[in-house]
Amino acid sequence: MSLLSIAFKSIRQRLLTSLLTALSVSLGVALMIAVLLAGNILNRTFDLQQFGYDLIVGAKGSPLELVLSTVYRISPPIENLPWRYYQQLKENKHIAAAIPVALGDRTEDGGFPILGTTPDYFSIPYAGDRTFRLKGELLRGKWESVIGSQVAKENGWKLGDQFRMVHAGQDDHVHDEKFTVVGVLAPTGTPNDRTVFVNLNGFFAISGHEKPIEEAIAREAEFFRESEQEIRQFYAKDLAEYAAHAHHDHAGHEHHDHPTPDLQKEVTAILVRMKAEPGREILAQSRAIEFSSRLKKGFQAQAVNPIMPMQRLMTNLVGNVRQLLLYLTGVIIVISGIGIFVSIYNSMSDRRREIAIMRALGADRIKVFSIILLESIVLCLAGGLFGIILGHGFVIVAAPIIEARSGLAIDPFLFDSRELILLPVVIGLAILIGFLPGVTAYRTDVAENL
Repeated sequence: MSLLSIAFKSIRQRLLTSLLTALSVSLGVALMIAVLLAGNILNRTFDLQQFGYDLIVGAKGSPLELVLSTVYRISPPIENLPWRYYQQLKENKHIAAAIPVALGDRTEDGGFPILGTTPDYFSIPYAGDRTFRLKGELLRGKWESVIGSQVAKENGWKLGDQFRMVHAGQDDHVHDEKFTVVGVLAPTGTPNDRTVFVNLNGFFAISGHEKPIEEAIAREAEFFRESEQEIRQFYAKDLAEYAAHAHHDHAGHEHHDHPTPDLQKEVTAILVRMKAEPGREILAQSRAIEFSSRLKKGFQAQAVNPIMPMQRLMTNLVGNVRQLLLYLTGVIIVISGIGIFVSIYNSMSDRRREIAIMRALGADRIKVFSIILLESIVLCLAGGLFGIILGHGFVIVAAPIIEARSGLAIDPFLFDSRELILLPVVIGLAILIGFLPGVTAYRTDVAENL
């Protein structure tokens, strides 16, 4: 009979105790797998190396808040920018695309974020060379909308359905205006899946979204460092039209029957892509850095490379938390190993007669030592293998739930290369655990225990 089969028989004799000790290792390894995969998922989720834009231009403030609100839509906007500033950026000879976005409101059903923009938003790849695919049409009409895949799934919306939005910062005020769904995006695995896109002209036309005239004049004067008189002269045509429409609105006309004057328009952020010929992407990067530095010295706005603040967040906060969790799971595995050690060591007093009989039948000290060591290795290895299966099983079960709640596409069969070192570590731990009980068995006196 081989040493391994003897070790298995010995484990079966104490089956319940053996299963519990192996299970403790399994849970520690499963938790370690879960932490590793969670970190991998976070890295993929916040990996903006393939982000479709070079810069996000927004109001002065926290770069991280600007990225979280504009890209991930999980933070309220900092402040808005004048429409005139967006028009100036469009004319910049080094900018290939400037896409305006307006944020703040959410849907009445489901509470999904509303993003007002132009059809050009969907012409730029959302990551690397991956482009948007959709069923239906883009935002052509004023009251048209394109919805993300997760919005369509959770709300049950389809082409032709209509919805209303809740005003930013107010839980009870629902706008009267309705948007019609004309397009449904294919899944992207990005926050776009949980976003409702509306035509920017319709967004501006909603009552309460326009900047009051006097506030708009004061804001533009401060932003562009001009006098209010200069602002009034610049927008003389807008002010005249506003006065005429104000008279008509007072007579009973709706606000959205006429365009919103440019003076009253404002955007949350502007997504910028710099000009660069194919194969000269470094030139675009240098232009983006130069443009960002120039804005940083000024007072009007900031231009943020979305990669940088997210990298700092991942390194300084998420990375430290993940490292702490890895240390904690490592401690759990060590404690599980100590449990196995205590279980095997305590069983030695009950097995002295068994070991003495084995010695009397011809087994030498090395074989007895090896049997005890094999028991420890088998228990730890079985626990480790089951822990890996358990950890991945948890991810497979949790992936659709997380996807449904967050809209992030998670690969249920995700694998982290660091998993490869888990089993060698578990085996090394098993050898340490089994060494002292093995030495005890090695020193067992045959005559005394027979």
